[in-house]
Amino acid sequence: MKIVDAVTVALIHDGALLMTHRQPEMPAFGGYFAFPGGKVDAEDEQTPPAALERRMPEVAPRLLRALARECDEELGIHLDALADSGEILELLDLGTALTPPIAERRFNTHFFKLVLRSRPTLTVDVREASDAFWTPPTELVRRYEQGRLLVAPPTRATLRALATSLAATTIPGLDGVDRNEGGQRLIEPLAGVRILPVRSHTLPPAQHTNAFLLGDMQSHRILVDPSPASDEDLELLVARAAEIGVHEVFITHHHADHWERADTVAMRLGATVGMSIETRKRIRDRHPAAFADIEIHEYREGDVICRWQGEEVKVLEVPGHDPGQLALMPESRQWCLVGDLIQGIGTVVIPEDGGNMADYFASMQRVIDLDPAVILPSHGMAMGGTYRIAATLAHRKQREADILRLSQLGQSVGEILPQLYAGLDPRLEPLAAMNIRMHLNKLRHEGRIAA
Repeated sequence: MKIVDAVTVALIHDGALLMTHRQPEMPAFGGYFAFPGGKVDAEDEQTPPAALERRMPEVAPRLLRALARECDEELGIHLDALADSGEILELLDLGTALTPPIAERRFNTHFFKLVLRSRPTLTVDVREASDAFWTPPTELVRRYEQGRLLVAPPTRATLRALATSLAATTIPGLDGVDRNEGGQRLIEPLAGVRILPVRSHTLPPAQHTNAFLLGDMQSHRILVDPSPASDEDLELLVARAAEIGVHEVFITHHHADHWERADTVAMRLGATVGMSIETRKRIRDRHPAAFADIEIHEYREGDVICRWQGEEVKVLEVPGHDPGQLALMPESRQWCLVGDLIQGIGTVVIPEDGGNMADYFASMQRVIDLDPAVILPSHGMAMGGTYRIAATLAHRKQREADILRLSQLGQSVGEILPQLYAGLDPRLEPLAAMNIRMHLNKLRHEGRIAA
């Protein structure tokens, strides 16, 4: 996956920090709270020199030009004019951070700190941000610790450093993800929602399944969907989970990339295992020896599994991708862990063995109606709001309409596939064909095409 350079800046004035709330439809970090910034474009190599360059001759000019352009486009802040007029009191390069490999788009982001003499007027581009506001970093850290601020790990590290001292010149833990791709580094986009991206035998383009560590320290603590692909990955996962302490391994559904080696993980941690009745049946039918010597808890709709920020976290039944799939959500609906209801990287397949397209549509609509603030998929990054689920449901409905139209013209699955999945990786064509057949099954069941 290509890694793109990006820039971002912590703008400070009179003890307050400028934050934006990104629109949920933004392709990268949608719905996150973030500093102004964006990716470095090719045009930034060619544009005239920026006044900022005189302040930081040691920094690549294209980065400073990109920073000036992004602040202008997003917020109407003209950094070059501020530099020329002496309004910039301090400009520092804080370092870089690399987006983890579970992200659909990866960035090598250069972080800057800029202190202003006076507070500029903001003109927010509402296509990119729903809001921009000045707040003391201590208040932002407080909101994060309450689970009310969705941020990327480098942003969290920067907030904490500036909350400790606005004079900070370095950010401990800024690059919180190993650049060697091999390690498992903890991602905590919301306080108390800990994600360990674990290499798994999942479907491409995804290479990891998110193992979630949930539960207040004084609560029942669970490890969700551990499925390490190798002995090395297993050892890393067990070591990280043991640092926090786990009482139960929870499995969202029966597909192997959500529970491979989970029995070994549970035994190593001295934990019980939880899952739905349907998931237990399907695993037992295919793997009779799995979890044979481990206590199993069966969960149903409405059961409480742990606590987060003092709130009960309850089980939701979300069939469709798999008949036994369960989701988790706290009382405040601040987040919803949805398993494979949606993916942050790749697309969800509705398998012929147990999948049901009508149930899948209904489960997506149910989560949309519940309107949790953050969606936690099993593959990819956390998402702000339900925009991606709503967009996926709308896309699936349009695809189904296309399948209906082409089917009524007498076209076969093989003829429909290249029209709907142009440019698809040939390795994924059998899965795409299966999705088409599942749409056709739904249409037959609804009486919209002949059985």
